[in-house]
Amino acid sequence: MENDFAGKGVLVSGGTSGIGFAIAKMLARRSAVVAISGRTAETGEAAAAQLREISDGCFYVQAHASDAASAAASVSVAAERMEKLDVLVSAGAYGSVGPALFADMTPDQIESSFRERLLAKIFPVHAAIPYLRKSGAAAIVMITTDAARHPTPGESVIGGVGAAIILLTKALARELSRDAIRVNSVALTLTSDTPAWDRMFSKPGFGNDLFSKALARFPQGRPPNADEVAEAAAFLASTAATQVTGQTISVNGGLSFGGW
Repeated sequence: MENDFAGKGVLVSGGTSGIGFAIAKMLARRSAVVAISGRTAETGEAAAAQLREISDGCFYVQAHASDAASAAASVSVAAERMEKLDVLVSAGAYGSVGPALFADMTPDQIESSFRERLLAKIFPVHAAIPYLRKSGAAAIVMITTDAARHPTPGESVIGGVGAAIILLTKALARELSRDAIRVNSVALTLTSDTPAWDRMFSKPGFGNDLFSKALARFPQGRPPNADEVAEAAAFLASTAATQVTGQTISVNGGLSFGGW
């Protein structure tokens, strides 16, 4: 397993911090050449430097994933620099609007949620398809939310966006099967060791109250951490998952079961 990504070119959109960075590190440890993209150059270059300590050739490309032109440019730069693109992990979503009751949200907040949480995931995917087609055995992994399957009050829009990604995963798996591109997703719940976790619990508010209650309900006794999510994403991107496509794996510590 240590070298199962040797010779593979990987782009992790949103890979400069949090879940995305954990996935990038996991794939670098398994000998992939990893490009990461994100909005902030300082953060991205620092993250890329850490990756190069694991695997030579890793680099950062600046991108605003919710902007189609920026996302496309970053994919193009990454693919051309690596001279290939075998795996795209779409993890970017900066989510300036947190959990909130739907009736309390403004139209601008609703629109921002879809732009930041949905478009930021699918624009890189759209841009990557022409490059992935050349691979002959490519994989797309999108990161979504378990609120798409099991929403709680305050997650109506977040869950709706996540459900769109799950449906897109299924539809794209069929559309792209003819191109030997597999498409899967990982659905998250509360995940420790991430900036999102720190933001959620750093100040009082609706989200803090909502998720503080959830912490006591994990059957495993704790929420998943970022590395555990990265393991699932790496599996879906690997040749071990050759017969897995159109699927969404929940990494939720047993907080919820079933769903679609």
